[in-house]
Parts: sequence; C-alpha cells; structure tokens
Amino acid sequence: MQTLLSRRALIAAAALPFLVRPGLLRAAEPDLSALRDITTGAVPIDAAERARRLARAQSLMKANGIGAVLIEPGSSMVYFTGVRWGRSERLTAAILPVEGEPCIVTPFFEEPSMHETLSVPAEVRVWQEDQNPLAVVAGFLRDRKLASRPVGIEETARFFAFDGLQRALPDARLVSANPVVRGCRMIKTPAEIALMQVATDVTMAAYRWLHPRVEAGMTGAEIGALMSAATRKLGGAPEFSMALIGEASAYPHGSKQVHRVADGQVVLMDCGCTVQGYQSDVSRSWVHGTATTEQRKVWDMVAKGQQVARGAARIGAPAGGIDDAVRRFYTAQGYGPDYRLPGLSHRTGHGIGMDGHEPVNLVRGEATPLAPGMCFSNEPGLYLPGKFGIRLEDCFHMTEAGPIWFSTPPRSIDAPIG
Repeated sequence: MQTLLSRRALIAAAALPFLVRPGLLRAAEPDLSALRDITTGAVPIDAAERARRLARAQSLMKANGIGAVLIEPGSSMVYFTGVRWGRSERLTAAILPVEGEPCIVTPFFEEPSMHETLSVPAEVRVWQEDQNPLAVVAGFLRDRKLASRPVGIEETARFFAFDGLQRALPDARLVSANPVVRGCRMIKTPAEIALMQVATDVTMAAYRWLHPRVEAGMTGAEIGALMSAATRKLGGAPEFSMALIGEASAYPHGSKQVHRVADGQVVLMDCGCTVQGYQSDVSRSWVHGTATTEQRKVWDMVAKGQQVARGAARIGAPAGGIDDAVRRFYTAQGYGPDYRLPGLSHRTGHGIGMDGHEPVNLVRGEATPLAPGMCFSNEPGLYLPGKFGIRLEDCFHMTEAGPIWFSTPPRSIDAPIG
C-alpha cells in the first residue's frame, strides 16, 4: 500500500486530457451509448461487516499484546471506520483500542464533515488550530488506560504522526500494527470478494468493448482514454488504463516515447477500476494484425507461466513459492535466470483488495503462508528489451479447494481477451 502515486498511476493520469478531446469522444459516443451500468447489484460493506472487522482487530491486538492501533487516512481507515478522508498537514487519525469503541481525532472545524462519513460507533475528539493533535491522541489513550501498553502504528502512517505520538507519550512503546491491520485486511470476506468480482466484470466488459475498436495510428494514451470511458459507462471508477505499444511493451510500465498502433505491433494493456472501494487488475496482450512466430511463442509461454503460478498456489505454501515456481519454469525455457532480461523482471504477483497493490507479494523470499481469502494478481510477463513484451494478468482468491480466478485467462493470442 502506497501513499504516493505509482508510476503506473502517473501514466494512466497522463491519458486524462484525451477524455476531453471532442473528436475522440464524438467517435466513441455511438458505441458507448450501448453500454450499461453493470454495478447496480453490488452490495456495499455494511455495519455488521465493519463490526466484525473491529472485533477481529481487537482479537489480534490481544494476541499480539498491543493496546491500540493508530491509523491515518487511507484505505485502512475506510476499512475499519468507513471514514474517507484526505491526508494533509492537519492530522486526522483513527485510534482502535483493544476494547471498546474507536476514537476519531480531527480538527474542530472538520467535525461536522467527519460525522457525515463515519460508519461505525465511535468517539470523536477534536483539536483547535493552536493545539497539538497528537496530545489529543495521547489523552484518549490515557483515558482508556492504554498509554502504558504498546501502540501499533499502521504501516503507511507518516513520520510526524509517529514522532509526535512518541513525544506526547515518551514512555510508550510504538510498534508495527502489521499483525493487526494485515491480519484483518489480507483475508477477504465473501462480501469483499463479491465486490472485487464486480470490479473485474466491469474491466473485462470494457476490454471486450475496446478490443475491436483499436485501430492503426492510435496512441497508447488514446486507447487508454477509450478504456476509461467504457469503464465509467459500465459503472466502474477507472484506476488506470495503460496501453503500451510495440517496443514500449518490453518495459513493464512503458516509456516516454509515443508509439502508434501498426501491423505486427504488440499492444499490452494493464487496466483496473474500483467498485464500492474494491479494485480489479487485468492485463491483456495481443498483436495488431499478423503476429510473428516469436510473438506467438512468447505469448504462449506467458500463458503457461500463469498456469504454473496457479498450480503452485496451495493453502499453507509460502507466497514466495509461486514466484519460485514460475522462475524455474522460465529458466528451463531459456529466459532469465532470476530477474534478468529477456525474462521476468518483476514479481509474479501482488496482493489486491481496496488497494491495487496490497501485502503480501508473490515474490522470492516471501514466507507468509497462503490462506483462504487471500487475493493476488497472477502476472508472470516476459519482456524482450528492444523488441516487445507480453503480460497476461488475472487475479485469483484462495479457497480451501485451491485458487479461483476473478477473470478467466485468455485462450490464445488470436482470442486475447477471454
């Protein structure tokens, strides 16, 4: 989980100006008019689910000897409290105590807005502009008799929050909240999985609409803009709609060079959206026009790599073992070894849920055992610098019976969407 925009997000943002190009929108309007919102049946996370989350967090706090957890605005705050808030120099924080209701600390003038988004029973404590907000946090912990117990800090919290709380409670021991926050968020419930499925359905429907409309001469930004437009019409909020063409596809997040679609060029797309706060992430690669023998070989190898990864996803196995299995397979085919090129230069997959990238990753050395409810991307791409790259990405969730796809991998380079 990241507090800064990823390179992929920046690339996607660069395509936004194309959404206001009149000619492009006029060309898309007749096709978009046939698309309908397919998210109307999506069921948002309810109060009962949030109550279970807090109970789970408090159980994990007790098991790990943590008295409270401090969380800044972001997906973890939404997860536990429903509060959707931006980060600024003015601290707003949620404090989850090991027992009892949470507390929200926020500027005095923000309190009315805070109550509009707060979705759980919680105490709200405010601070004035001339006050220290971390002293207010410390006051809550003292009042709950938690100031002498370890306080967990959510991993994306900024240093000034950590440092300020340490100064306000100099005798307190501040520790990582990962055993609590990750312990909750890494295991998705059926309600969460259902929302991720709807988000994936939107992305796949947008791909099916887009693919036959990609034409020679289009740039990656123009293709991405059309994908985002279709995603919105289908009911999703686009997170990224990246399209890499030709040689740019050899670099997982593209290049600054502008490439245009032409016969024989690879088009690699990486797209995702959000529905009710939960994300999709699907990559597809195809060749515009006629594919070469080498392009077909690499595409087929990546498709096999996805199946190798899926076969290694077993309950109780270390998450890193999936990456190991893929690299053994690719090395035997002459790619790599390890992270070298031509080959697979990035991890095989990442966790996904409310954030596009969540702990833990399918990467060498990751010892976290796979458990039911964990959700990951499966994207063992192959990249040939100076030529092209192929990435197929489908997400899955773990069950006792094995992994289940959110989207079905495509059959062949001639039927690349699936």
